[in-house]
Amino acid sequence: MSTTKPRLKRTSEPAPQRLKREPMSRVDTAWLRMERPTNPMMITGVLMFAEPMSLTQLKQVIRQRFLAYARFRQKPVEGATGAQWVEDKDFDLDWHVRLSALPGRPGKASEKRALERFVSQLASSPLDATKPLWQFHLIERYQGGSAVVARIHHCYADGIALVQVLLSLTDTSRESSSASRLDQAWLKEEAAPVARRVGAMERYMKLGSKALGQGMAMMSDPSLATLLAKEGGDIAKELVYALSLPDDPPSLLRGRLGVSKRVAWAEPLDLEEVKAVGRACGCTVNDVLMAAAAGALRSYMQERGEHLEGMSLRATVPVNLRPLEHARKLGNHFGLVFLDLPVGESNPLRRLERVADCMNQLKSSRQAIVAYGLLAALGVAPQPVQELALELFSRKASAVATNVPGPQQPLYMAGCTLRDIMFWVPQTGSIGLGLSILSYRGKVHFGLITDARLIPDPDGVVRRFGEEFEKLLYLTMMGRWDAPMDAWAAEALMQEG
Repeated sequence: MSTTKPRLKRTSEPAPQRLKREPMSRVDTAWLRMERPTNPMMITGVLMFAEPMSLTQLKQVIRQRFLAYARFRQKPVEGATGAQWVEDKDFDLDWHVRLSALPGRPGKASEKRALERFVSQLASSPLDATKPLWQFHLIERYQGGSAVVARIHHCYADGIALVQVLLSLTDTSRESSSASRLDQAWLKEEAAPVARRVGAMERYMKLGSKALGQGMAMMSDPSLATLLAKEGGDIAKELVYALSLPDDPPSLLRGRLGVSKRVAWAEPLDLEEVKAVGRACGCTVNDVLMAAAAGALRSYMQERGEHLEGMSLRATVPVNLRPLEHARKLGNHFGLVFLDLPVGESNPLRRLERVADCMNQLKSSRQAIVAYGLLAALGVAPQPVQELALELFSRKASAVATNVPGPQQPLYMAGCTLRDIMFWVPQTGSIGLGLSILSYRGKVHFGLITDARLIPDPDGVVRRFGEEFEKLLYLTMMGRWDAPMDAWAAEALMQEG
């Protein structure tokens, strides 16, 4: 009797292919879990082209360059052990790249308003969680050319990285080739010394968990803050400072949020003029632009009847912590700092001085590192703790503000000239206002995204942005060049009157 085991028949059916899975970083997980009906966690951008672009051309660019980042074929999936990146087995490019049209009559002003309304609708609509969280919408006819609206979830990358991704779709000449692809060295390298100074980011992610626990304990027992400040190091002191900040004062910029967003963007400023004001006042370009934004908010709030005397609001500002060797990688590598917006200051030059002073103090602080560590801790914290911490920090600011320096040479996509570019960052928790600044081709572009319940007419703010900068430019030209700014600011205003 034979004891030979029968051989199993070979089958021609292939074994089921296992989908590729990768663990999601703690910080990326935190941004995934911040999604709210009132604040979708999307970074929304608009690229405007001088010539018409076809859907076929756009899909070819997305297929060849955008999908070169393997992450964009993956979707985030929450599980018992945390969030993971999972390859979408039913990936369909036609769902992610769509053709759209704007209603209304042709005309530069009417088409701009129609595009703002269209972007507002998209910024209010969450992406489909069953698919990779991104979409491109092509408007074939816009002001003689075309426009592309991009939406990408914040869990894929921070704003600096995603703007870089969008610009990697472009060329430096009309004819596309490997030699014409945009050199991504335009991304400023200020992050390198920051990363080196604070040490390994992994260390601060571990400290974040301890800091989060201490922060929650301090909420129930404020006396712990004093003890922590005395015995802790720099990180502990920064945590105490952040937690001890009072809530932003009540204003029309705060309130119960709705589910509708509104976006608008201003006529661009001349970058060289902004630089000239900065040089004359001993400030940075970012200081000048944020002071102009504070002035625009002040003017709008005054018109709405807000009492502003002595009022200062805060904006959370992202600080790039991405090491140079990770400059082309996705993911979130930034911290947050609190910047004062002195909307109660009537003197434009005093406003600029106060913004510059605050920014200089922030540069020497470790607020950004504390925020990065806390975000990492929130990515693995229980949901109740996550909700509490998010609400705690979002009450301390009325806006999110970001400034991304872009390339200054003309760019092209699919042979079409990139005329203008704008983007908007999401807001977190109970914050309902986002300020975005981006420079391109010697121009500075300013955009605003608002909660429709709080500011239903963001155009009423953005049209004041240029006016406030003109005040700074005018007062700077009247300045006494042999005296410090604080000595001639009031005098310049008196001369203006």
